[in-house]
Amino acid sequence: MGVNLQQVRALWVRPALAVLGEENLAAENLVLGTGNAESGYEYMAQLGGGPARGFWQMEQATHDDIWLNYLRFRPRLASLLGSLGGHFDYLVTRPVYAAAMCRVDYMRASAPLPSADDAAAQAEYHKNHYNTALGAADPMRNRAIFQEAINA
Repeated sequence: MGVNLQQVRALWVRPALAVLGEENLAAENLVLGTGNAESGYEYMAQLGGGPARGFWQMEQATHDDIWLNYLRFRPRLASLLGSLGGHFDYLVTRPVYAAAMCRVDYMRASAPLPSADDAAAQAEYHKNHYNTALGAADPMRNRAIFQEAINA
């Protein structure tokens, strides 16, 4: 048993990227793999009582920083994202919004997206641009998780 990654891709990730005008397989696989690595699509609140929420495990500080220091200077993108939600609580109740926020968080990175079919590069990109140096993400361990998303 478990989550069907093909349905997550079709029902949450693709619609989120379509709203943002970011329909490409590299972004799709990265966002799908990020949720798989962050929560396995099993829990909506960080284990151990931490601050992260939603399948993509975004913290409120990150959510709010995206709105304050990135989207504020990109009104068109902010409007598109706002059509999906715009509030931290929606990371739990609106998975399409949460998937879009994941993609927007990656948009802040200056490095180009890794290849759509390179699980090792996606796991490394996740560690460097979504997680933190002190975060729990392990690119070596997460390769298989990103490969699972690529294969879905």
